[in-house]
Amino acid sequence: MKHEIIAGLSEWTVRSDYWLQKSIELGGTRALRERQSTPLILTGDGVHMRVEKGSLHIRGGLTHYRQEPEVYRFFRGDLDLPPRIVAVDCSGGLSFDVLAWLAEQDVTLICLDWKGDGVSVQACNGYAADRGKVRWQQETRADETARITFAADLIQQKLAASIETLEAHISPSRSQALALRKSLVGIERLASDKFGDLNAVFAIEGECASAYFAAWQGMAISWKGTKRHPVPDAWLTYKGRSSLANGVKPENRNASHPVNALLNYAYAVTLQRLQIQAIADGYDPTLGIMHSGKRGNPAFILDLIEPKRSRIDAMILAFVAQHTFSGADFVIRENGGCRLSPQLARHVSVMLLDPAYCAA
Repeated sequence: MKHEIIAGLSEWTVRSDYWLQKSIELGGTRALRERQSTPLILTGDGVHMRVEKGSLHIRGGLTHYRQEPEVYRFFRGDLDLPPRIVAVDCSGGLSFDVLAWLAEQDVTLICLDWKGDGVSVQACNGYAADRGKVRWQQETRADETARITFAADLIQQKLAASIETLEAHISPSRSQALALRKSLVGIERLASDKFGDLNAVFAIEGECASAYFAAWQGMAISWKGTKRHPVPDAWLTYKGRSSLANGVKPENRNASHPVNALLNYAYAVTLQRLQIQAIADGYDPTLGIMHSGKRGNPAFILDLIEPKRSRIDAMILAFVAQHTFSGADFVIRENGGCRLSPQLARHVSVMLLDPAYCAA
């Protein structure tokens, strides 16, 4: 029993180091005198940020045994200063001086929980709503015809991207052919049909999404070291988008499969990035056009992410195809839900916040 525990801890260490190295390898080069464009991603226990003699001192957290904490020091006006600092599932602390220092240097601080949801965001560009843009949001939402047109256009973009994802990342099969056909028909209907309400648009989107994810079923996931760190049989292939951790209710949240956990995390991180940008551009993130939400819910950001979902899917599908995973990369929670290990979550965040991806 003791040997199994030690082996499990060793595998966790190996995989943590693996994803940490992969994240470092993603860091690109930049031209002379060009400011850093890649965010600094922190994770683990014991993250500490303080202002020391006018400079920002950061000590990274620990995620596994025998890890040396990363240490960073940034000076005012430093070209190495990142545009954003993202704390992923961290514990630790910082001072009010740090918040003032980051605001002065126009550095955004984002804190994400283990699901990728934003715990807090300090955006240094401020929120000064653009009256014209907010008025456009209000008027478009109030005009049912304009609202339907807006939603139909978003879903057309989403379906067009889903065709690219299916063709590039899903092996040819009857289900793949059916998904492609439904997406093509859906695009044509959204471009030509007259809809009386949004439910008709949602019905087309839902039918296409069902066929789209059905085409993923049976996709194999590569694993290693399963004797030392076993994984459920259900993790060997992709079964579907719904989570078994939600009981009989077919919901996508609270993923019980690694691929769905990766998708949910990627969607959540992208939502935070889009929300920061929307606020910076002067939009009201809570004033959705296609989506509605409870007070304070970023309904407009849910609108903005729709055309990007299939591109996020493509990134995750490529990521899954390129890697052989270990059971130590994921944690099964008490309710059967699946979460990413801290360093894997950090690596996915690095990919999603890469400037090349953000520009796409």
